[in-house]
Amino acid sequence: QVRLVESGGGLVQAGDSLRLSCAASGRTFHSHPMAWFRQVPGKEREFVAAINWNAASTIYVDSVKDRFIISREHALNTVYLQMNSLKPEDTAVYHCAGSTGFGIYSNPDQYFYWGQGTQVTVSS
Repeated sequence: QVRLVESGGGLVQAGDSLRLSCAASGRTFHSHPMAWFRQVPGKEREFVAAINWNAASTIYVDSVKDRFIISREHALNTVYLQMNSLKPEDTAVYHCAGSTGFGIYSNPDQYFYWGQGTQVTVSS
């Protein structure tokens, strides 16, 4: 059974930092892209960041560029999201996702495996 388990969320103040982790088990994603999405109740899921198989390529939604950094560690089968200079509008449930493709994608339809999410709340 493939599982993606996120951790690292919490309640912080605007300007603070958080580091999210997503540990995969049941299969490796060493050859495939992984990503982070976020969702606020009542709104559609939003792409945040993605990383290709060897971390040579990353993409971000404009609203988090220069603040968030996605990375991965193959030895731990884990993907991270370093979030700096957090803003209240970053408040959401953050989900990691794993693809079976070989590119890098912002479209959630390209990701087959999903975690349950971790709540990030940023107070002003």
